[in-house]
Amino acid sequence: MFRLPIGVAALCLAASSFAAAPFDDKFRQLDELLPTPGTIRTASGAPGHAYWQQRADYTIRTTLDEAKRALSGAGTVTYHNNSPDTLKYLWVQLDQNIYKTDSDARQSAILPSRDAWANGTQTTGLKYDALRTVLEGRTFPGGFDILAVKDAGGRPLPYTINKTMMRIDLPQPLKPGAKVTFGIDWRYNINEQKVLGGRAGYETFDDKNDLFEVAQWFPRMAAYYDVYGWQHKQFLGSGEFTLEFGDYDVRITVPGDHIVASTGELQNPGEVLTAAQRDRLQQAKTAKKPVIIVTQAEAEAAEKVRSTAMKTWHFKAKNVRDFAFASSRKFIWDAQAVKSGKQDVLAMSYYPKEGNPLWEKYSTQAIIHTIEQYNKYSFDYPYPTAISVNGPVGGMEYPMISFNGPRPSKDKKTGELTYSQRTKYGLIGVIIHEVGHNYFPMIVNSDERQWTWMDEGLNSFVQFLAQEAWEANWPGGRGDPRAITTYMKSTNQVPIMTNSESVLQFGNNAYAKPATALNVLRETVLGRELFDFAFKEYAERWKFKRPTPADFFRTMEDASGTDLDWFWRGWFYTTDAVDVSVDGITEYTVSSKDPEVEKAMARARRAAEPVSITDQRNKGMPRRVDAHPELKDFYNENDEFTVTNKDRNKFAETTADLEDWEKALLKEGKHLTLVDFSNVGGLVTPLIVELTLKNGQKTIERIPAEVWRYSPTKITKLFVTDEPIVGLTQDPNWETADVDVSNNSWPRKATPSRLELFKTERDPNNLMRDFNSKLKTKDAKDAEDAATPAQ
Repeated sequence: MFRLPIGVAALCLAASSFAAAPFDDKFRQLDELLPTPGTIRTASGAPGHAYWQQRADYTIRTTLDEAKRALSGAGTVTYHNNSPDTLKYLWVQLDQNIYKTDSDARQSAILPSRDAWANGTQTTGLKYDALRTVLEGRTFPGGFDILAVKDAGGRPLPYTINKTMMRIDLPQPLKPGAKVTFGIDWRYNINEQKVLGGRAGYETFDDKNDLFEVAQWFPRMAAYYDVYGWQHKQFLGSGEFTLEFGDYDVRITVPGDHIVASTGELQNPGEVLTAAQRDRLQQAKTAKKPVIIVTQAEAEAAEKVRSTAMKTWHFKAKNVRDFAFASSRKFIWDAQAVKSGKQDVLAMSYYPKEGNPLWEKYSTQAIIHTIEQYNKYSFDYPYPTAISVNGPVGGMEYPMISFNGPRPSKDKKTGELTYSQRTKYGLIGVIIHEVGHNYFPMIVNSDERQWTWMDEGLNSFVQFLAQEAWEANWPGGRGDPRAITTYMKSTNQVPIMTNSESVLQFGNNAYAKPATALNVLRETVLGRELFDFAFKEYAERWKFKRPTPADFFRTMEDASGTDLDWFWRGWFYTTDAVDVSVDGITEYTVSSKDPEVEKAMARARRAAEPVSITDQRNKGMPRRVDAHPELKDFYNENDEFTVTNKDRNKFAETTADLEDWEKALLKEGKHLTLVDFSNVGGLVTPLIVELTLKNGQKTIERIPAEVWRYSPTKITKLFVTDEPIVGLTQDPNWETADVDVSNNSWPRKATPSRLELFKTERDPNNLMRDFNSKLKTKDAKDAEDAATPAQ
């Protein structure tokens, strides 16, 4: 501990804070990275008065050929040019062409690198399923067959197919404010999802019945917008979609015993449902718990007796950006009503008997929970239905409908269907996530082909909040800062602001890291009140519109009243990590100048010092002054800590000119502690410092990230306390995603771990075996390195 004037303490703080180092302004504005705002997208992050977006309305007729596992259709598109631009041609997405053998996705598919095999992170070989996928992908006759493209009068329109995109050349340029209607006829073979993967496909069960989840099933208008023009990047599989909103009128013809789950509202229940099923559906609209519309007994009966007839299900959907459906005779169907603002919503689940008992217990409840929770943080769910379907797709979303995979498994002993904890929470979590995608990006219509994090990351964050509201101690989840630290200290990273098709570690980068960033922003940087207001403002501003990252960043700053450019730069534009180290700590107290106080403290410090080994061993030694007391004088009766009149007079002279408040300050006896922090990880962060005082009291000091603005690598912070600090921990609750907590404390804390003991196996006749084996391994590696040509 040191005693010094306050002025000297301040001088030390400044000198340490401005230590010479190359200056990296972590708080510079994002102006050089974000697009210039204007009348379409404003500097506040809101849509401007000149904002526009295109619209596409569809009328479609389609038929499912179960025997051939194929789909055919004819559609009419009315495209509205709301842009200020004249368009000579239109671009249409042909996503099924990803299954053509010459698609970019097939041709650019790669195996793990040889380096991964060499260092042991990947076995030298392929899984059977992977090899099957490769081989069947080479022979599967996938992709769209475009049978006709014609104008409203039935005349052929010229078109050019560029892999997963098709350009339609217009006979006359489409002027601003005009619209054009054209038709497309097509067919394609449906992929077996478990073999070829993808976001849709069919599944065949042991009873030889099929379940179809149908998506990306019709030629869809590509997006055209102010930032990118036509969004016609090739579909490679990772970057999903951004589409135009419109109204859909769809008729789906399927085998007569199939049940269809679909985007939109059923228009003809009298033609496709029994009277009992229609009555149950009506009951569900006011029910307080799920009502079974199609029972398991009815589904099992349909499984055994196949219908040869066909039925057409008619659906309409308003103001959606896409359309998907599922069809199977195996479906059990339940439903329950939920209120969303003024909108009555029918939450519905469709699943085969193989999904029970898990699905009937949790699916529809999870849908309702999602709507209730997401409404809190964004806007009221606006659509009349919300659907969860169990099928081969593990998790995928479309307007009003989602495909979700988890199922129970058979107990090997009893043969009964049962489920693990992981399966239970996996199902609830994936339903929350996929139904939540209705908000992001099905309504807040971000460009998934460009920025995966804008839908997956934001949605994973709200999913994290919804899971926390499901029950206490939810088992893990993306968004918890401590769960992302392993990824953030890895070298195999790219920034979040990387195009969807170039992202490494997709789940960590596009889902978990942005979700964690938003959680840190909410809990640690802004606080819940400011964050929730700003996030809801973003959702309200951009619902049924197409935001970009800049619109999100600017809205969050505008609505929270906080400059967050440092946060976006660090978390989204770099691969820096949070790693704050507590490097040193020095304690000072302010000198009171009063000799009575100062010398008493000095005596106490001396008494607390350890006794030297010499003095310890000399204890009890005969001393001359003890034998001859006449040798003692004034200085034997008093020591250096004795207060003299000279000391008192000097104190009186020193304090004579002080103001009363200055004299009071000298008597407070505050403890000043200087703590050195270094930013090892590079990502600036608020400091959350827990101080443990000598009297046992603990306090939390929250210091904003701006503490790093003058020196982003090393700082010294002054703490003023009434009692001495005996312990200090940075980020005690692990809320900042600090990747190394071993350097967060003073005094240092040991990191708990477990040591496994193994029985030693030694050859008693060859004590040099271990040594020789190491030499052998090294010699073999040296020989291998010498034989390998430089890359």
